[in-house]
Amino acid sequence: MRWLVGWSSIAASFGTAGAVGGSDDGRTMHPVGSQLLWGDPDPLWAVGDWRPDEIRTVRVDTTEGAPTARIAVLGCCGATDEQLRVGLLAARGGALRHLTAWTGSYTAVVQIGRRITVLGDLAGARPVFYTPWAGGTAYATAALPLADLIEAQLDIGHLAALLACPETPEALRDGTPYEGVKRIPPGHALILREGSREITGYEAVASLAVAAPELDPVSAVDGVRDALVEAVRARLLAPRHAPETLPPDPGPVPGMGPAERRAARGAPVPGIGADLSGGSASATLALLAAGLPGLPGTLLGHGTGAGERLLAVTFNDLTTRAHEDELERARVIAANPRLHHVVVAAGEEALPYADLDGPLTDEPAPSLVLAERHRRRLSAGSADHFVGDGARQVLDAHPARLADLLIDRRRRHLLRPVAALAKAEGPSAHSLFVPLTVYRAARRLARTSYRTGLETAAGRLSDANRLTPDLDTPADASLAALTWSRPGPAARWLTGEALAEVSVRLQAAAIRPTSVQRPGEARARAALARHAADHRILEQAAEIRSQRLHAPFLDNQVVRAARALPESLRVQPGARAAILRRVLAGAGIHELPPGWGTPSQATKTAVNRTGLRTSLPELIALFDAPLLAQAGLVEARVVRKALRAASEGEPLPLDGLADLAATEMWLRRLMDRRGTCWTGTAAPRLRAVAGGVVPARRSLRA
Repeated sequence: MRWLVGWSSIAASFGTAGAVGGSDDGRTMHPVGSQLLWGDPDPLWAVGDWRPDEIRTVRVDTTEGAPTARIAVLGCCGATDEQLRVGLLAARGGALRHLTAWTGSYTAVVQIGRRITVLGDLAGARPVFYTPWAGGTAYATAALPLADLIEAQLDIGHLAALLACPETPEALRDGTPYEGVKRIPPGHALILREGSREITGYEAVASLAVAAPELDPVSAVDGVRDALVEAVRARLLAPRHAPETLPPDPGPVPGMGPAERRAARGAPVPGIGADLSGGSASATLALLAAGLPGLPGTLLGHGTGAGERLLAVTFNDLTTRAHEDELERARVIAANPRLHHVVVAAGEEALPYADLDGPLTDEPAPSLVLAERHRRRLSAGSADHFVGDGARQVLDAHPARLADLLIDRRRRHLLRPVAALAKAEGPSAHSLFVPLTVYRAARRLARTSYRTGLETAAGRLSDANRLTPDLDTPADASLAALTWSRPGPAARWLTGEALAEVSVRLQAAAIRPTSVQRPGEARARAALARHAADHRILEQAAEIRSQRLHAPFLDNQVVRAARALPESLRVQPGARAAILRRVLAGAGIHELPPGWGTPSQATKTAVNRTGLRTSLPELIALFDAPLLAQAGLVEARVVRKALRAASEGEPLPLDGLADLAATEMWLRRLMDRRGTCWTGTAAPRLRAVAGGVVPARRSLRA
């Protein structure tokens, strides 16, 4: 896990002055395994196995007596040193958005005198956390180190909201699972001045009353193409890194090639690689990385390197045969001579819930139950590995965007999406009424104010554990999404007290002044933030030493370009595949296999149910005496009954059970943790969740 941490306080020194020159004599406290980027009065550290090129600091020479001006950029950033200097000068004048316009995925920290500015990203994959501490404010890109710093207890109310309404920012607020540790929203910056703090947005918010001028569809798609190509190019132009020294190769093993032996020893292959699942997102990144033209020093201006082939990894789940079409498309794409195709086959050992133990992550997330599945795939990948995470949330249209079209009086653009939903229902009497039902739901949402929508959601949430939502078809799921807020899949198993307290949070948010966006845009941004947070936890849970995962669809520039797409284009069936076809065509790639761009979510439910059935004894043992029940969030008997019913085929929301299992796993790892993130004479003596005990059942309003 890699993170940065620093603080701003009124004091002119907090014991780090001696560390600037490399000595620990004057350092009274510092993070374990840290690298000091700059010292007192407002120190900044980088912690973890950062690569040398992932940490860049630039300082602008100032006249004598002028305040210090410097910037630190951590991550993959395509800006040159000169561009960093220009951005630093712009930030000195208050232009923060300029610092988020470079290609790549990174965190920028700017110091102008005693003013510190820390910028988060637009998607939420690189969040920023903060907490009051020592008469000032400490900040970090991970919540757990700050929780250690203040010896925080668990925030049971936040865990309840995370399970009840995971895609509702109004319920989550700015909290984290740790009391006292806060998160800045995506698209915002944290500004500190001698301990005081301010949170400001650097992105313009569209008006609810007047629609912003839209780009024409051709220009908007070209913008997405340019942003995505530059995002991939930034990774290809970065310095290459070989994995760290490994144990010696034991030699030939029956049934194992060199790649399999390397994966078994726990290290990625040197070079550039990408997922190749047969889906449109991963295939686009793989083909771009393999054949992006114009890279200096490459053979004929193509490829990832002079004579180098891109390693394309396809995961083959042997427990189901429902994904054979995807595998065949992957094989056709991998026929490209610039791709070296590796198929990772796995059986029951890679099903969901196969590993209920693993490393402690910063926060709980549903991806924890899939960590072993992803780790097996990534262990066969490269040191720099592209993944298509986020494409669906960035490019697709959330169903609530239909209401945005009605607000703009664009009713004719609803014809194709509602017709596609009726077609997905199949030939039945019910499908004849789908267009009218969806239109009425979209019109109802368009006419519902923000306050009324949240108050209605709060009233329904209290009864979420007594309702049986029917989300068997795409039309049912779309209808359920046409609201300002809806319960998460795990809400039906929470206790009445937990749901009531989350309902209070929604009611309080309804009367709180806020800059209201359009319902579709607001829901889409919340869904993207939820997915980006899950991707960040997946990186930590399935981390392979010396490997970097690159998700270009979550980059600032790609997210900005996608937000410029017209609503009328987004809601059309197959819009994501059409956009990515244009991206590939702009890079000179025109031949794609039949069926490319077909939705690939059909096997998810079957795989999850198979994994639940296979690991049922371990899951029952996990919820024999769960910490979630000790905290008053669930009743163990009810969850165990649901697990057995789901394993027998009863139509229950499997995503909700995954949320509960992931949160329980995370709590147990947190309780078993030893040591803190800090060392030194002034370091905290207790770790986060002091005493290692989950707070007893109590009112969540506190």
